[in-house]
Amino acid sequence: MARARRSRRTLTTLVVLVLLSVSVITLDESGRAHTLISGSKSVASDVFSPIRAAANAIIDPIGRFFAGAVHYGAVQQENQKLQAEIGQLRQDLATQKLEKAQLTQLRALLATDKLPSVATLTKVTAEVTGDTPSNFANTVTIDKGRSDGVTVGDPVMGAGGLVGQVVEAGHSTAQVRLVTDGASRVGVGYGKGNGEFATVAGQGAGKDLSVGYVRASTPVSTGELLVTDALPAAQFPPGLPVAKVSTVHTVPGSADKEVVAEPAADLSSLAYVSVLLWSPPP
Repeated sequence: MARARRSRRTLTTLVVLVLLSVSVITLDESGRAHTLISGSKSVASDVFSPIRAAANAIIDPIGRFFAGAVHYGAVQQENQKLQAEIGQLRQDLATQKLEKAQLTQLRALLATDKLPSVATLTKVTAEVTGDTPSNFANTVTIDKGRSDGVTVGDPVMGAGGLVGQVVEAGHSTAQVRLVTDGASRVGVGYGKGNGEFATVAGQGAGKDLSVGYVRASTPVSTGELLVTDALPAAQFPPGLPVAKVSTVHTVPGSADKEVVAEPAADLSSLAYVSVLLWSPPP
């Protein structure tokens, strides 16, 4: 009996498989099998798409993180290299600008050296190596000293005019008091034939010069050039450009005018100067 039941079960299974095969062949011939399979795929896709999207949302950032971690060192090195190149380019540009400014100043200094009042004097060209500006004092250090013939009292010229006077002289360096220094006093001439005399006084680094003893009765105009005077025993050779008048104010009842001037030389960025090896006549 048991064997008969197994035979019937085997026969039933065989029949079912045959019917399924015939059904598939029929569906395939009619094109429905593709529709059925596609539908199954679509249903599976609809079911698993949200799961896949959620998984990607978690996995993608992790993947990007590890990829970034792997390349971070290389990116950082490249960034440092680019920053170094940018810094070098900026430094090169600043150096070029400085060299251009110094060249311009040297040319202007050479032009000043050719002025009639300067051309015949013995000169030593020096480089400015440091400065000590304050609210009242204003001095610079140059790289020439006694070994080069520089002595205390020598006038110092810059591009455009008088810079100041040597106040200390070492073996290979010297200290120059600028005309803007509060202790600086320079006798100047102005007016027709520079026949009127006044005194230009410093008021501190970066400040205008005060012009004293300009009589109210004598004409002086804005832009007028004040030059070292030709009085006996003067501390500077005559005719050196010192300052240009910037303002003139007449005070009622005063014996003198209020006159303000600016240095004839550009003192804002001194790089080179000419020391005049000159001493007042005995």
